[in-house]
Amino acid sequence: MQVNRAEPGIQGLWWKSVCGLLMLFVIYGAFFIAKGAVNFVGTGDVARIIFFHVPVAIQCSLWFFVGAYYSIKVLMAKTATPQVASTDSKAATAMELGFVASILATVTGSVFAHVEWNSYWNWDPREISIVGLMLVYASYLVLRGAVAANASRRAQLSAVYAVVTVIPATFLIWVVPRIPALQSLHPPNVILDANGTSPTYKLVLWSSFISFTMLFVWLFQLRFRVLELTARRQAKRVQ
Repeated sequence: MQVNRAEPGIQGLWWKSVCGLLMLFVIYGAFFIAKGAVNFVGTGDVARIIFFHVPVAIQCSLWFFVGAYYSIKVLMAKTATPQVASTDSKAATAMELGFVASILATVTGSVFAHVEWNSYWNWDPREISIVGLMLVYASYLVLRGAVAANASRRAQLSAVYAVVTVIPATFLIWVVPRIPALQSLHPPNVILDANGTSPTYKLVLWSSFISFTMLFVWLFQLRFRVLELTARRQAKRVQ
């Protein structure tokens, strides 16, 4: 019996279309629908950057834990198999996306800081934590590059690193920004404050959370496919 399968280019077309429409709505809504927020300079228009800054900041922490999850699966495997290699590629893809997200969060955060506090960098606790997380990501990628010649050893070492750094990464993400001794310049509870933002602001903000998550899932699929195709070509050359 012949099974008809969708072509790779049209798999998940419906949700990718939704992602594109949501992203267009967020871009338009950020400037023409949402009103400003309280606790920001001037009329609060600078708060519009939150539609782009906070979602990517969430992604840079989310994908670290996704990478750690796949790394645990790599370590649980007893022997090196094509499935383990595929799982290792998923872990690497997640960590690469997290690294990209951490860069975007740092850049957008610096733009916000310049407008809000007249300085691109203030060594704020949240700025310190994002830089620390970025270095953790960068170290993972450097490690993979250093042992690129041995795929099995690279998978094991990378997985161990990702799992071991879960605790310090969690500390950087959730603890450092909330240490009382380190006073943060970030306005507290702006997003969660019912009176801090308008209904239109909340609508665009939650749409941005959903659209950026969908976008990064899409990027995950694309990058993983590239790694799989590269691995297949290398395997053919060896044969």
